Amino acid sequence: MGINVSNDVQRNSRLNQRISADLRERAQSSSRELPDFEEDSEYIKDTKKTGKFTWVWIVLIVLAILSLICIVFI
Repeated sequence: MGINVSNDVQRNSRLNQRISADLRERAQSSSRELPDFEEDSEYIKDTKKTGKFTWVWIVLIVLAILSLICIVFI
């Protein structure tokens, strides 16, 4: 006993064309405006830029991690 499987290429191609047309229509209808970040300005208002000695903190943290690794494994 077997199952007959037919390849309905024409129906599948029509379906693919309809899906593609629908996606193109949605892409064209959706607006591509850039977001306005005005509401985020209050959040950033009181923040500071990174100081010029931030690299010192990074070096100290790396040295502390290396020291801990040396203490544990040596």
